[in-house]
Amino acid sequence: MARFVLTRRSPLLPAVCWERLTAWPRHGERVPFTRVSVARGTGRRAGDVILARTAIGPFRFDDPMELVELTAPAAGRDGLCRLEKRGRPVLGWAELRVRAPDGAAVGTEVSWTEEIRIAGLPGFFDPVVARAGRLVFGRVLDRLLGPGPPTP
Repeated sequence: MARFVLTRRSPLLPAVCWERLTAWPRHGERVPFTRVSVARGTGRRAGDVILARTAIGPFRFDDPMELVELTAPAAGRDGLCRLEKRGRPVLGWAELRVRAPDGAAVGTEVSWTEEIRIAGLPGFFDPVVARAGRLVFGRVLDRLLGPGPPTP
């Protein structure tokens, strides 16, 4: 399985970072060929399903992810979102964590950890998959946490 970890610092408060990270449709904005939506529930509770749908010409696949843990940040507590990939072509999990760094009066540390396996792709390609994941999801994370209006 390919594994990658992304870490970013943001001047935003943990609650604001959390809201931006869990605004699921925004994950697909400006990502070529992929749209993200909430397929079941509100996207705010364990058991809800987030769907990333990728289509390049006739090649299409869905990446349904079940929210198995969703704990918003609070005083003295990190925010944690764990998604389990439930589709056929893409397997694995992702964790999004939001925390106020120790001793910091302002700002937030955000991490995105993911283990991913693409069905039918030999493990030999794991380094390439991890590199692509770091690139694509790094851009998503930078955009979500970057300057701009708060998410609706």
